[in-house]
Amino acid sequence: MAATIRRVDYYYATVKDEPGEAYKLLATLAELGVNLLAFTAVPIGPMHTQLGLFPDDARKLASEAGKAGLRLDGPNRAFLIQGEDRVGALAEIHVKLYQAGVNIYASVGVADGKGGYGYLVYVRPEAIERASQALGC
Repeated sequence: MAATIRRVDYYYATVKDEPGEAYKLLATLAELGVNLLAFTAVPIGPMHTQLGLFPDDARKLASEAGKAGLRLDGPNRAFLIQGEDRVGALAEIHVKLYQAGVNIYASVGVADGKGGYGYLVYVRPEAIERASQALGC
């Protein structure tokens, strides 16, 4: 099975690093009918966390978040790669970007335990088009 590679828009919210902050945001988005393809949480400094939201429909997220008064930064661009979990799958992605002179400045991946994987790849905004060409999407 070939990997599915697509460009995705993502937004982020910066929240206090306290219990329940991610829950509150995720519950609000669920109430608004916003479906997420991926979600990340990364600490930034000692008191805050950046919550990354990768919506199935970026326009809907932006519209509904605005109506609900949620403060989101974005859209930003990344790549979502989904494929068959096998030895070397991520290396194949990295070599394409390496050969195109594109630096990956962040990434996160996970196997689903059923033979598949998902991988988020972040490149600098000025490298999005070159990365897109290298990845064939």
